[in-house]
Amino acid sequence: MKNRYLLYTLFLFTLFSVSARAQNKVKAEIITSENLKTLTILQTITFKNTSETPLSSIYLYNWQNAFSDKNSPLAKRYAQEFVRRFHFASDYERGGTTIHSLSSSNTDSNWRFVEGQVDLIQVDINKELPPGESIDINLNYSLIIPDQKFTGFGWNDRELNLKDWLILPAILEEDWILYSHKDLNDFPLQKLDYDLSFEYPNTYSIKSIFNSKKEESVLTGYQKVNLTGEALAGTTLFVKRIDNFESIQTDHVKIYTNLKDSSLRPEIEALILDRIVYFLEDQFGEFGFETMMVTEEDYNLSPVYGLNQLPSFIRPFPDGFQYDIKVLKTLTDQYLRRSLLMNTRESQWFLDAILVKVMMDYVDAYYPDVKLLGTFSNFIGVKWFHASDLMFNDRYNFIHQTTIRQNLGQPVDFPQDSLLKFNQKLSNPYKGGLGFKYLEDYLGKDIVNESLKIYFSQNSLNRSNPEDYFKIVSSLTEKDINWFQSNYLGSPKDIDFKIKKVKKISDSLEIEILNKTRNSMPVAVYQLKDDRIISKNWVDAFRNDTIIYLKDLGSDQVAVNYEGIIPEFNPRNNLKSRGRLLNKPLQFRLLEDIDDPKYNQLFITPEFTYNLYDGLALGPKLYNTSLLPKQLSFKINPKYGLTSNAVVGGASIDYTHFLKGEDLFSVRYGLTGSRFSYNQDLFYRRYSGYISMTYRPEDLRDNARHNLSVRTVNVDQDENEFVETEEPNYNIFNIRYNFSDKNLDRFFTTSVDYQIAQKFSKLSSTFSFRKLYNNNRQINLRFYGGLFLYNDTQDSNFFSFALDRPTDYLFDYNYYGRSEQSGLFSQQFIMAEGGFKSQFNQRFVNQWITSTNVSTTIWNWIFAYADAGFYKNRYANPKFVYDSGIRLSFVEDYFELYLPVYSSNGWEIGDDNYDQRIRFIVSLDLGTLFKLFTRKWY
Repeated sequence: MKNRYLLYTLFLFTLFSVSARAQNKVKAEIITSENLKTLTILQTITFKNTSETPLSSIYLYNWQNAFSDKNSPLAKRYAQEFVRRFHFASDYERGGTTIHSLSSSNTDSNWRFVEGQVDLIQVDINKELPPGESIDINLNYSLIIPDQKFTGFGWNDRELNLKDWLILPAILEEDWILYSHKDLNDFPLQKLDYDLSFEYPNTYSIKSIFNSKKEESVLTGYQKVNLTGEALAGTTLFVKRIDNFESIQTDHVKIYTNLKDSSLRPEIEALILDRIVYFLEDQFGEFGFETMMVTEEDYNLSPVYGLNQLPSFIRPFPDGFQYDIKVLKTLTDQYLRRSLLMNTRESQWFLDAILVKVMMDYVDAYYPDVKLLGTFSNFIGVKWFHASDLMFNDRYNFIHQTTIRQNLGQPVDFPQDSLLKFNQKLSNPYKGGLGFKYLEDYLGKDIVNESLKIYFSQNSLNRSNPEDYFKIVSSLTEKDINWFQSNYLGSPKDIDFKIKKVKKISDSLEIEILNKTRNSMPVAVYQLKDDRIISKNWVDAFRNDTIIYLKDLGSDQVAVNYEGIIPEFNPRNNLKSRGRLLNKPLQFRLLEDIDDPKYNQLFITPEFTYNLYDGLALGPKLYNTSLLPKQLSFKINPKYGLTSNAVVGGASIDYTHFLKGEDLFSVRYGLTGSRFSYNQDLFYRRYSGYISMTYRPEDLRDNARHNLSVRTVNVDQDENEFVETEEPNYNIFNIRYNFSDKNLDRFFTTSVDYQIAQKFSKLSSTFSFRKLYNNNRQINLRFYGGLFLYNDTQDSNFFSFALDRPTDYLFDYNYYGRSEQSGLFSQQFIMAEGGFKSQFNQRFVNQWITSTNVSTTIWNWIFAYADAGFYKNRYANPKFVYDSGIRLSFVEDYFELYLPVYSSNGWEIGDDNYDQRIRFIVSLDLGTLFKLFTRKWY
């Protein structure tokens, strides 16, 4: 069978010169403005109908125009990920195309943008185009280049870094391949013949993958160059005032690069590039390109995460390693994109998986001893951590686990625009690459490597898809690999094997293995002696639990997936000890670390909190969760308050049950307890048990969330004769429903809350809506309504609704001065209940309340706000109150100031104590601040 493939490969090579010719051509005359921001383009596209049916319409890619509209698919994706720089940019910064004329066969054609997609053009041709025939489409258009700040490519300080910038014919296979720009680096590349005349100012130079020939320009102060290419995939072009590119000629290819390492000599950089090209030839066969561009801009689209966060002066890795890995990733990525022409929106995962496999193989070959932390692993203190034991290639499994431990895993073969940003950039490519290593270990490395060479020989510079590759793999082995496509790549289910039981029978071992996720896959079973592998046997794919029998080799432990080849959800249950009291020893770790599945680990870290009465409270936190979350987690965090001179802190335990493929995303059960000061020398103790159910759409990119929580809160407060404590002890049963759908341009939340206690029962509801309009004006609306169903409290407002500052008897809010009635800490504002910013004589309500809070943009982060509402207390008539002022929103919901101007109290801005009327929002909680930066990734 292998010989048959080799003969077939030779046959394909004889046809290569024919198959490599492009069917479509692009000819254009391009003139730049003096600052390069605008291009004037006269362009002719020669399109050939390669289908078997006549065409009445032809489609064109116009991806630069995606930036012109704040309602484009690109804009909507940015809004989903809270990317502010696009929405607040000017029309000039965002750019776009203006088509002055479009004709076919010298006759004006009807054309239009595809509905809802301003970056796709549909051209109606006057006469149907028969199969095999060609047609010329003539365009006259202007292109304002979008700023580089959006994607890393574009216009930047009077220079150009261009990628996917021309209007090009759409790809026609069995159907048109049509999808919009969504900043996913997945433009559908195709073979095209180019003949471009490019005129630009004399003070600039050009670098590109085109063949270049200088010509005479008739424009004063301009130069002209003819850019050509046959069967070329990609249109990358740089126009620079200062040429920062190096031209490096290797044995195989000429490389233009601006990726540099100041510590390496040019000849060393050339040797590294040559080694990478040789390595790629060894992996895939003949290199096949005469020129390549390896750019900093391409690298920044998908950097080696971890390396890209290191400052340039910190070099914990061997000389040249960081440069080598950066160039390897960028060059391999460009090579794969130009070689394997496929529907990258649907199949980019395949290219990414091959890329990660290549990177892992390269590190194994040339840097087998490099650790994840580099030379930091040898530092005193650092080397005590399990993270210091991990090799560089272990990073892929670790980063992938950050997703699956949160139930956010998605199938590897999902379309790019259906993935969470973290999955699209990191988790899915890493799982795909790990999958190749999994397949290598199961089938044998030679089979996987040979299958890739055959696939490249058959498909280089031709349209293909991943299914073609798996047919080749299947032909080279007798093992069934259907599980790999359907279960490993195509299923959202996690992988979790467990050794349930090991029983000795005569000279053999009976081993029961659980497949906890019922996701059929093979697994390797190991026998260990003194932590050494003495046998390894593969068990073919199974869905349910299975029992196998192995010859007893005197092992003291039996394990599944001991080498971590398979990216499992929970590798901590893979080991079963024989003849030991504890299956795994207990280990204490100072400071948080990466999981070591060989131990039951507990972590101890210092922790601090702050409130006015305890002051700075310091102490240890003892807990079981590592850098990766766990379903069962607990923590005990006693602290000593430096002001209260007392022990404070808390403890909690919770378990999260995740559900796959259902709207019910997770169920969490938990118990918590805490003790802190609520006033000088007065402490409260809070105990709570809860169950919380979170609903999340199956489309994980949808920001909609539903949450239903049921809890009981018990509070016990100290009393003394000098400080009045209105309600020292109470127990409240609470049911709360929350819905949220948060996006940059449209933000909606609602909640319904019911509480019942011995002395009262109350019901409240909140609706919040935020809309960011295309003119950058933002409107915020909030409505709150609350009603006591019964209220038996006498002469106490402790459980009452608040107009401006809730008493927080459930201790849900992070008040820094909980009992303060004056001073800075009393001015802390939390948007809850009435939501008023001014303080009125009557601040609490014991019957019912309704309020509306509104704010709107004056300029940028400066807003005008207004609040109004009715409330009614027992034995009193309803009253109406209002306030208004200026809101300074430096970081929305995290750092804000409210400056009152006018209210029911009258003019406040001229009051003698005006500084005491200012309210502020400041979030010091690290977890809350962390969400500000991670919300776009998950």
